[in-house]
Amino acid sequence: MDRFSKYLLTALIGIVALGQFVQVITRYVLQIPVMGLEETMLYPTLWLYIIGAVNASRENTHIRANVLELWLTSERQHTVLAIIGEVISLIVGLWLLSWAWDYTRYAWRVWKESPTLYIPTFYSEIALLIGLTLMMVYTAWHLWGHVRSLAKGSVQ
Repeated sequence: MDRFSKYLLTALIGIVALGQFVQVITRYVLQIPVMGLEETMLYPTLWLYIIGAVNASRENTHIRANVLELWLTSERQHTVLAIIGEVISLIVGLWLLSWAWDYTRYAWRVWKESPTLYIPTFYSEIALLIGLTLMMVYTAWHLWGHVRSLAKGSVQ
């Protein structure tokens, strides 16, 4: 999974960068805007953002403001704080996941299309549901690891 996500994120970054490069050259240098390029760039850009968040969740490298860690002295206290944070993340994430599910059902029912190229927007809208689902799986996995380390007594 690590290798797949690395190559997928690299490909998406390359596609977005190439699209922006083409946009700048054609619009500002050649004075010939490419019609529909913004629409097509929506898909890899949105997937890049969501898959990047999933990758941060998988690696457990989300940006955090752990101010409480400054006053905690033991590794056990840090683990308990991590468990509390993971539980809160799961609660909020599952709540957002239910909204994403409702939105995905709506997007499927309505089946909107982009205004210029008539590309179904469902393929970009489904990214939120897939991304949140994967993030909740990884959050639960990290929570399980913290609880297991606390139960084993491997943290002091």
